[in-house]
Amino acid sequence: MKITKRLIEKENPDYDEIGNCITSKESVVGIDARHTHIIIIKKLIQLEEKLEALGKKLKAKKSNKKKKR
Repeated sequence: MKITKRLIEKENPDYDEIGNCITSKESVVGIDARHTHIIIIKKLIQLEEKLEALGKKLKAKKSNKKKKR
């Protein structure tokens, strides 16, 4: 897997949209660190929920296969 496939290219419309969302003129580094971290944490929580749901589906499938035997 190439890492570059996971990155957002500058030509991608999401690039500017995300940049505009996290930009802060008040910050020395140019981004709102709190807002940026909230976005990241929210996405991590969503990923965790999806993984848990997939895990439950997989467990249910394995359980059904054992019952059929």
